[in-house]
Amino acid sequence: MNQVERWFGLLTDKFIRRGVHTSVQALEKDITAWIDEWNDNPRPFCWTKTADEILESLADHLAKINPSTSTTDQQPICDISDA
Repeated sequence: MNQVERWFGLLTDKFIRRGVHTSVQALEKDITAWIDEWNDNPRPFCWTKTADEILESLADHLAKINPSTSTTDQQPICDISDA
């Protein structure tokens, strides 16, 4: 996930979903205030996992959500010899 997506995720999770906005103008004003506050006290995003750890985690997740399918068990979508 790139840092821009992460920043918008924080904006959504920590501000938009928690706020009560009575109009579009109020929402825009509140988002601008949140951005100004963020810019006054910026916090860098730090990667805490290596690429290998992320790929291993992804492989584990895929095995959990689809345990019966592996690369050796897959059947071709169509058999060219039947054509």
